[in-house]
Amino acid sequence: MRKTVLIVEDEFLIAIDLKLLLERRGWCVLGPAATVEEALELLDDELPAVAILDVTLRDGSVTRLAKALCERNVPFVVASAYSRPELIGGEILAGAPRVGKPTEERRLLAVLKQTVGP
Repeated sequence: MRKTVLIVEDEFLIAIDLKLLLERRGWCVLGPAATVEEALELLDDELPAVAILDVTLRDGSVTRLAKALCERNVPFVVASAYSRPELIGGEILAGAPRVGKPTEERRLLAVLKQTVGP
C-alpha cells in the first residue's frame, strides 16, 4: 500500500512543517487543506491511507470531514492541543488517536504506523 496522508491544518507554518516532515519520511502528502471544503475536494481525487486532522479549521469544526473519512473507511488521527477534542468536534473524534499540538515527530510517526500498519 502506498503511504499517503491527508493533512488538514489551517495554520500555515504547522501544515508546511508536517508536510515536509512526512515527505522526508517517505509519505506522499495530500494537501495540506486549510478547510473542510478543501479536504473534501482532495478526497474526491484520491483516498489517503490516513488523515491528520486539526479540530477547528477556518470554516469550522472538522466533524463533517471526520464523518466523510469514516464513510470511506479512511482512518484519521487528531493533531490538537485540546485534551478532549470530542467536546469541540463531536463524539466521532472520541476514539481517534491523538498526537497533540505541537506534534512531536516520533510520536506522530509511531501513531501513523500503528494506524495504517508497516
